[in-house]
Amino acid sequence: MRPRLLIFLLFITFKVFAQQKPIEGIVFDSENKDRIASVNIHDITNGLAVYDNLKGEFEIKASEGDLLVFTRQDFHPDTVKVQNKGALAVYMVRLAIQLREVTVHNSILTPDQKLEATKNDYTKIYGPLAYNDFLSTPSSGGAGLSIDALWNSFSREGRNASRLRDIIQQDYQQNVIDYRFNREFVGKITGLKDQKLTSFMFRYRPGYYTTTNMNDYEYIMMIRANLRRYLRNQRVYSLPPLVSK
Repeated sequence: MRPRLLIFLLFITFKVFAQQKPIEGIVFDSENKDRIASVNIHDITNGLAVYDNLKGEFEIKASEGDLLVFTRQDFHPDTVKVQNKGALAVYMVRLAIQLREVTVHNSILTPDQKLEATKNDYTKIYGPLAYNDFLSTPSSGGAGLSIDALWNSFSREGRNASRLRDIIQQDYQQNVIDYRFNREFVGKITGLKDQKLTSFMFRYRPGYYTTTNMNDYEYIMMIRANLRRYLRNQRVYSLPPLVSK
């Protein structure tokens, strides 16, 4: 056999042997650096394809210059060119950012809870300055006049406290109405949306007594009855357009 042919055959044999040497590596999540399992590794140069294991480790026969394509659901495909026979560390990017688990608590306070919170903030006006009972019962028996009640009635501080309590009570009543007569609830019953819903709720906003004394059935029937009136007179009850000055 000619020496040149022998050298050529040895070169081909060495090249084939080199191609059969496996390439090893690990696949990571680029966001949290966790290992990713069930990743498909496809050598598009020679057509071979394998999956990594549960530890994110893989092994595939490839040669220098081959293109390895890494694919997995919920991740962007990644292409790596084999540069040498060293181990590969592949970092895949998620299609969407994975958020940390968050526990959501209902932070909407009921009107009664809001009132109690307000009372805690204004302890003074709901403490000594809230005493308005003019008749007191002395320890010796009988009835007498309460000095605290007289002071709260005639003192400037007592009158201001009384006015503030009245304002807080009015706000509480409006919160009770808003809590029950809300856009989501009224919108489901009436089918109205956006500006029409706003117009209807403005025109047919119920009072505090109605809101607190009607049961659910009566309340819904009242809203439906008002809806019929509203639909008959939409032009009359529509809100005027806002005009900038």
